Amino acid sequence: MTTYRIALNFEDGVTRIIDCDEDEKVTEAAFRQRINIPMDCRDGVCGTCKCHAEKGEYELEFYLDEAMTEDEAAEGYVLTCQMMPRSDCVVSVPASSAVCKTGAEKVGAEVIAVERLSETSFGLQLKLDKPIPFLAGQYVNIDVPGSGRHRSYSFSSAPGATEASFLIRNLPGGLMSGWLSNTAQPGARVEVTGPMGAFYLRPVTRPQLWLAGGTGMAPFLSMLEQVAAEGTDQPITLYYAVTRAADLVEMDRVMALADRIGTVNVITILAAEEDAHDRKGFVTDHLSGSDLNGGDVDVYLCGPPPMVEAVRQHLSHAGVTPASFHYEKFNPTEAPAEAAA
Repeated sequence: MTTYRIALNFEDGVTRIIDCDEDEKVTEAAFRQRINIPMDCRDGVCGTCKCHAEKGEYELEFYLDEAMTEDEAAEGYVLTCQMMPRSDCVVSVPASSAVCKTGAEKVGAEVIAVERLSETSFGLQLKLDKPIPFLAGQYVNIDVPGSGRHRSYSFSSAPGATEASFLIRNLPGGLMSGWLSNTAQPGARVEVTGPMGAFYLRPVTRPQLWLAGGTGMAPFLSMLEQVAAEGTDQPITLYYAVTRAADLVEMDRVMALADRIGTVNVITILAAEEDAHDRKGFVTDHLSGSDLNGGDVDVYLCGPPPMVEAVRQHLSHAGVTPASFHYEKFNPTEAPAEAAA
């Protein structure tokens, strides 16, 4: 019997990934794994369990039009009590994880290495006690030992492995930055909670425009890993905008993944006047009409709030509405702070 992985994305940003057999309904599989998707009838009659399938193939058994219309079904809505997967799927649940009596998973981890990549960034590698299933682009909360507090960071590694990597901005006086600079050593233990976030890679079915600001490159590294594993014939334009040349970290890895994929165009931009570079200024100074493709493009953006707002205004002034626009803002104290699908 074939078993598929179903990612349940709750409205509070928590994601839980469950196993669902090919002859099993999604609500049944969730209940078996102690997740109570809201439902009343189990028979496709009431519509209480209506969710939205963002990715994957499935079959729907019997349901009444009063519970879900044909138009809704055509738009990807499903009654999970009648949904039987035929591939791995991603399902958005219109309820919080608490309502569904679940929550983000806590996993212990051991520090493998801390690397100072530049004056402004660290690379952190962890060995997880067990893999955390996540969607490329999502983040976790990492506890700062001895502080009783956590900070949030996007995975820069491929989903599904026991070794996880992160790009972390170095903030003078910052809680995590201080621990990484002064205390963290290989073998140190931390606790990781997640995955979370609505910023993750959807099916690549049209041209892609990816915009990374500083350590906002982290989720795109994870996305590149996924696309390299799955393959695509769609063009991907990746802008990597930083302040100084030294901040262009992980470029060897970025270019190696781009070469593997074969359809990725990497464009770097520097903001600092004193550094020589072919492209100076901000992302919005360099976006072209071909990048936006008349709106037939999926836009993914991860960076500081001013960058996110500048890109949103640029799209508005250009009169372009992308087919989809996914962004994540990160703030200095606890990134990422806001995401939108």
